[in-house]
Amino acid sequence: MTSLRISNTSNLDGSPFASISPAEREVLNEKTFRHMIAIERKRTERSREPFLLMLLEAGNHQGSNENGTSLDNMAAALLSSGRDTDVVGWYKDQTTVGVMFTGLVVTDKNMILSTILSRVKTVLQEELKFDQFNQVSISFHFFPDDWDRGDSGRPIDPALYPDLLISGRRRRALLVVKRMIDIVGSALALTLCMPLLYAIGIAIKLTSNGPVLFRQRRVGQFGERFTMLKFRSMYSNNDRDVHKAYVTKLIASETKHPVPSGGGEVVYKITNDSRITRVGKFLRRTSLDELPQFLNVLLGDMSLVGPRPAVRYELAAYQTWHRRRVLEFKPGITGLWQVAGRSRVKFDEMVRMDLRYARQWSPWLDIKILLRTPLAVIRGTGAC
Repeated sequence: MTSLRISNTSNLDGSPFASISPAEREVLNEKTFRHMIAIERKRTERSREPFLLMLLEAGNHQGSNENGTSLDNMAAALLSSGRDTDVVGWYKDQTTVGVMFTGLVVTDKNMILSTILSRVKTVLQEELKFDQFNQVSISFHFFPDDWDRGDSGRPIDPALYPDLLISGRRRRALLVVKRMIDIVGSALALTLCMPLLYAIGIAIKLTSNGPVLFRQRRVGQFGERFTMLKFRSMYSNNDRDVHKAYVTKLIASETKHPVPSGGGEVVYKITNDSRITRVGKFLRRTSLDELPQFLNVLLGDMSLVGPRPAVRYELAAYQTWHRRRVLEFKPGITGLWQVAGRSRVKFDEMVRMDLRYARQWSPWLDIKILLRTPLAVIRGTGAC
C-alpha cells in the first residue's frame, strides 16, 4: 500500500501535470528552491492567486544511496511530467523533494486533490521500484495558509516559511545579541521601576474594582500565542466587542477619530472611551500601563523592540501581506511605529513601518529606537 499523508490541503484548478516538453528546466537546489517559495509568497500577496507546495519524502528504511537515487528519480520524473509553470527542487537536500504549483484558481478541493494524487501515483510508479514507491509520503501545503486554528500552538504552516524559520549564521549571532539586550534591559527596568509598579498597582486597586493586571492572549512571532500583561486601565466587565469592531474598521481604513483637544490632528485609535478609568487614562497617556510587559520580554515572549503584538481577532481582518508583520520578529514594547507615528498613522502604514524594521534590523537600530522612546512617551503624541 502507498503511504500518502496529506496535510493543509487546498483547492486547485486544472491538472498540474499536463504533458509538456520542458526546455532547459532543472531541479533547483535547496537554497534556490526555498528562495522561490519566498518569492511566490510575495507574488501571492499582490495577486491573491494561491499556490500549492507539494513535498515528497522517500522514507527512512532504505540505504542512503538507494534512498538518494529514488529521490533523484522522483525529482526528475516530476520535472519532466509537470507544467512549465511548476517549480521543482530540493526542499531539503537529498531528503525532501518539493513542487510548487502556481497560477491556481480555487475550485473543488476533493476533486483536484484526487486528480493530483492519481497523476503523481502514475508518474512515480513508472520511475520507482515497488518497495521504493511504498515508502513515499506526500504532503500538501496551501498558501495563503489558514491561521484560524484555535487559541494555542503555532497557527502558521511552517513548511511554507523555510526561509524565515532557518536563519543564517550571522543573523543567528545578531539575534543572540538582541536577546541579551532584552534580558539585561527588561531585568534592569523591572528592578528600577519596582516602587513605581507597586504604586500603580495600589492606585488601580483604590480607584476601581477588579485585578491590577490585565491579561490578554496575543499573537507573537510566527503566530505563536502568548499571554500579554498590562496594567488594567478599564473598568471590569466592559464590552470588549467595541474594540473588536473598531479594529476591524481600522484595518479596512474606514475609521478616523479627531484628537479630543480639537487640535485638528487625526489619530487612529478609540478616543473618549467611557470604559477607561481615570487612572487608566493617565497610564495610557504616559504608556505606564505597558510596564508589566517587561516581564513578557524577560520570559522571551516579547522583545524590547519589535512590532506590536496582534490581538487574535485582528488576524481575521488581515490581508495576506499584513501577516508578515508578525512573522520575522518577536513583538516589542516599542518600535518604529511608537517613535515615528504611533496612533497618527493608518494601519497599512503601521504595517509598512514594521516591514521596514524587519528589512533594516540590526542591534544598533534597536538601540536607536530605545533611545528615542522616552521622548516619544514624554510627548505623548498619538496616545489616548
